[in-house]
Amino acid sequence: MTPGPPGRDLLAGKVVVVTAAAGTGIGSAVVRRCLAEGAQVAISDSHERRLAAAHGELAHEFGARVWSQVCDVTVEEQVGALVDGAVRHFGRIDVVVNNAGLGGTSSVLEMTDEQWSRVLDVTLNGTFRCTRAALRQLVAQGRGGAVVNNASVLGWRAQPGQAHYAAAKAGVMALTRCAALDVAGHGIRVNAVAPSLAAHPFLAKVTSEELLAELAGREAFGRAAEPWEVASVIAFLASDYASYLTGEVISVSSQHP
Repeated sequence: MTPGPPGRDLLAGKVVVVTAAAGTGIGSAVVRRCLAEGAQVAISDSHERRLAAAHGELAHEFGARVWSQVCDVTVEEQVGALVDGAVRHFGRIDVVVNNAGLGGTSSVLEMTDEQWSRVLDVTLNGTFRCTRAALRQLVAQGRGGAVVNNASVLGWRAQPGQAHYAAAKAGVMALTRCAALDVAGHGIRVNAVAPSLAAHPFLAKVTSEELLAELAGREAFGRAAEPWEVASVIAFLASDYASYLTGEVISVSSQHP
């Protein structure tokens, strides 16, 4: 995974919380982009061992600017503990990036209630829980702030076997728009990104090479996005450069209908 362009201090002085931040996907890239842009970052993940490894690697490079706590976004108490812990450690939060999500492939004809509910609980309900906790804290602080949600172009477009994931991501988009209006009076912004295809090892494990090649072929650049390319847009939305953007869903895609 390439790191992308050098940082320009877009997030200097800010405290950013990122969910599903361990591993090699978009969350990990967001953490590194935020650190490159001068932020202090609280990282979380439901996988304790993977989170510990990520924290150790980042702390070796960035020192005390990184703090971590395990968080399963399907458990409200853990979500609250993550926000409270980040506030205790850094003194406040300024940005929360809701990256946690769960996919899978199943036709509606074979999909079970458990498959449907699990994807929605992580991807949509988890984003709601984290957004709610973040906004309550940001309102209490009284100094603005931003939430950035990770949606997907599948919130707009159809793909076989993706009814649960697409429904969840469409819900994330609607949640983003409505939550933005709920807190606009507090000077807090809520936006989302909608990537089409970002290449990372986990995606390769759960998606066939044939489908990945087909999806990449639909992109104008003939390739998937690098995780850092999505992370850079998230960092922009988290920064003061996006001060007049709220309730927006930004497509990070070169694919056109």
